[in-house]
Amino acid sequence: MADLLKISLQLNTNRQIIHVDMDAFYAQIEMRDHPDYEGQAIILASDPRRNGGRGVVATANYQARELGVHSAMSAAEALKLAPNARFIRPNFEIYRAVSKQVHAIFHRYTDMVEPIAFDEAYLDVTHSKLFFPSSIALAHHLQQSIYNELHLTCSVGISFNKFLAKLGSEHNKPAGLTMILPDDIRQFLDPLPVKDIRGIGAKTAPKMYELGIQTGYDLFQMDQSALMDHFGKMGYEFYRRIRGVDDSEVAWQRERKSIGNERTYAPFLNSEESVFDRLQELSSMLVHSLEKQQMHGKTIVLKVRDESFTTETRRETLPEFIQNDATTYFELAESLWEALGGYEQPIRLLGLTMTSLAPMTFDNLTLDLYGTD
Repeated sequence: MADLLKISLQLNTNRQIIHVDMDAFYAQIEMRDHPDYEGQAIILASDPRRNGGRGVVATANYQARELGVHSAMSAAEALKLAPNARFIRPNFEIYRAVSKQVHAIFHRYTDMVEPIAFDEAYLDVTHSKLFFPSSIALAHHLQQSIYNELHLTCSVGISFNKFLAKLGSEHNKPAGLTMILPDDIRQFLDPLPVKDIRGIGAKTAPKMYELGIQTGYDLFQMDQSALMDHFGKMGYEFYRRIRGVDDSEVAWQRERKSIGNERTYAPFLNSEESVFDRLQELSSMLVHSLEKQQMHGKTIVLKVRDESFTTETRRETLPEFIQNDATTYFELAESLWEALGGYEQPIRLLGLTMTSLAPMTFDNLTLDLYGTD
């Protein structure tokens, strides 16, 4: 019966996909811009010795990582692991600007770029704008361009789909370049701890362990129907993934679902008055962003992140499109801020975004059809 229900798989090897991952991006920018940091362990977080032990690690350079420091760790714990490290308050405005420079370089090679984060993107170079004898030659040229122009290194994975390309970029960091061909799939996937396979997170991994699945090889040995019995539709995805099958496209033309801005503040916002000042700025920025895109929306979203990296959002949806006016946006943001409980502790990030978008192709008028004047 299991064989009758088995869904056949086909490995599509016709594409050339690159995954680029900038190496310890934020920390690398700080080290580039401050040569005196060379050779030091760098931790991007507020110094816990100066703020009562508060704060969370945004990222760290490789010297700090070798000591056990990693992102989302408390700054106090990072200090214990790396007592001689230099703590630096993150400057996301600079990181965002450098990210734009990196992505501009990507677009010289292809328009099919799917940004994942400031420091990460997929590129479909099957039909590259520039001619290279191979995808390896193109990837090496891309790495060298980024280094020559921005003095930053990146790791690159090359394969025929996104899943394997990302696996390649993680294989030989920093400054690595790894290509995964069809004949290489088992060599890369079999030794992987099952928890490191995309889609198998903290909740799924224990279930895998209960079934005796510890590695990619163990997962590969599982019958398709058995995986679907235990994990439903995701069981089929696991069956495909461990065989190197991934047909997802590089999403380079995604329809824009929201327009907005967010800002990280250093020093933190330490009063409600300073929060309101920043919300007024964000309201004006939102007007400009929507005008530039000729869009308007019905739902406004406020995002707030405090000093401990706790993030909350509140939204309000109106029956009609919201007037593109800074005062209107600020009044709505102020109401959402109050719904979150107002000021309780220092704020590191604020964001104001519009969703439920539509083109601003005409004015939305409510007409009196029945002449009730």
